[in-house]
Amino acid sequence: MQTGPFKLKRLLPSALYNRLALAALALLAGLVSPNLAQARETLIWLLRDLPPTMIFEGPKKGQGIIDQMLPLLIAGMPQYDHVLMRVNRARGIQMLQEESFTCDPALAWTRERAQWITFSLPAFRAISNGLVVRQTDHGVVDEFVSDGEIDLAALLASGRTKIGIVAERSYGQRIDALLKQAPPSAVTAHHGNKALGSLLQMQRLGRLQVVLGYSPEIRYLANRAQITDDQLRFLPIKGTDQYLSGHIGCSNTAQGKQAIGAINQLLRTLPRDQLDPLYADWLDPPMRSDYLKDTREFFEHQAQP
Repeated sequence: MQTGPFKLKRLLPSALYNRLALAALALLAGLVSPNLAQARETLIWLLRDLPPTMIFEGPKKGQGIIDQMLPLLIAGMPQYDHVLMRVNRARGIQMLQEESFTCDPALAWTRERAQWITFSLPAFRAISNGLVVRQTDHGVVDEFVSDGEIDLAALLASGRTKIGIVAERSYGQRIDALLKQAPPSAVTAHHGNKALGSLLQMQRLGRLQVVLGYSPEIRYLANRAQITDDQLRFLPIKGTDQYLSGHIGCSNTAQGKQAIGAINQLLRTLPRDQLDPLYADWLDPPMRSDYLKDTREFFEHQAQP
């Protein structure tokens, strides 16, 4: 795993945004004196492979909503020098807890995290997490399913099967609380840069029957592993909202709070009609129009002063 800083152009998703960000930096270089330029603080962006919001590899590389949003945020904050760093989930959380000037562009808000991370307004909306099982294993969970939703609390308490999760990831406050209350034997936590992909491979090999995650992310990774949609069954979790907001989170320092102030101003002006379809394209066709409508209304309300 590479954990060092990357040059800006390595992770920008398109030539258009390359030109946008580099033009902004070049303009500033010409207008700001060398002494002032050297005084700019360095903001470290913590990035991880989180398809389909951030895509580091494959034919869809750079086409996630965060891939496209981040260059706009960088271009809108010329007061900082920006460094992009690839980290896994555990390392990113560790750095945010330190006295550093770091920001993560894709975090779920939780009360626990809010004690040591300063969060932005919602930056994007995602379909809430659910459970995925292979069609051949549906009998393991059928008795816990009602009206198309699964009772996660009852499944965990039953001890019937282990549920695969990504270590250090938040799945939303309700699900996080259920996982904390679950007996250790009911959960398998996987670490590493490609934790979810590894869990899906374990499921494909029959070593694990149930995996927790976002349906678009699971579909993306499953398809890359030659697991087709008709082999999987995705189940929403009873008692959870349909959508979960993704936030930008910065270290809870004076620098981080100041950066979040600038980020919030930018989030109110981003071209949602260009960004939101980047996520919607990964949803089942019947869900796309509802997602775009609901998301448009959500961010229109957020943009109001």
